[in-house]
Amino acid sequence: MNHLRLLFVLAFVAGCASSPFPPLTTAAAVDLNRFAGDWYVIASIPTFLEKNAYNAIESYEPPVNGRIKTTFRFNEGGLDGEENRFYPTGFVDESEESNAFWRMQFVWPFKAEYRIVYVSEDYELTVIGRSKRDYVWIMARTPAVPEHSYQSLVNIVRREGYDLTALRKVPHVKPD
Repeated sequence: MNHLRLLFVLAFVAGCASSPFPPLTTAAAVDLNRFAGDWYVIASIPTFLEKNAYNAIESYEPPVNGRIKTTFRFNEGGLDGEENRFYPTGFVDESEESNAFWRMQFVWPFKAEYRIVYVSEDYELTVIGRSKRDYVWIMARTPAVPEHSYQSLVNIVRREGYDLTALRKVPHVKPD
């Protein structure tokens, strides 16, 4: 498993170089305490580790000294597949007043770009992206969203210049 983590980090960091795309839009302001909690990954342009992810959930703890403890968990290959867990740390870029620009660190000393492109006013929906347009995550507080909400989020991803043919819906077990 450590070998897989190293590969994941190397692939993620390789995407940190400058981008030929215009800057990503980011949310005007993010209340980090409201943003904390569980987010179900509804769809993504996944990293190689997530290509067969089911039940993917990203969890954030409220920030402490600009650091956000994060847990990313998913089942591999099926709804009842083996659970994988990763524990990166988010670092809020304090030079940005919006709290929408973070760096995620899976392995020291490397930190990968993480931008909150959109968060709904009620903090129920979000889009997370990267300037290189290589990865994107559409997330919600629930494991499913109405189709019109999903399409609105896909339109945000499209507007930001992502290749929608790479977007994959993430299957979830519906809660009882």
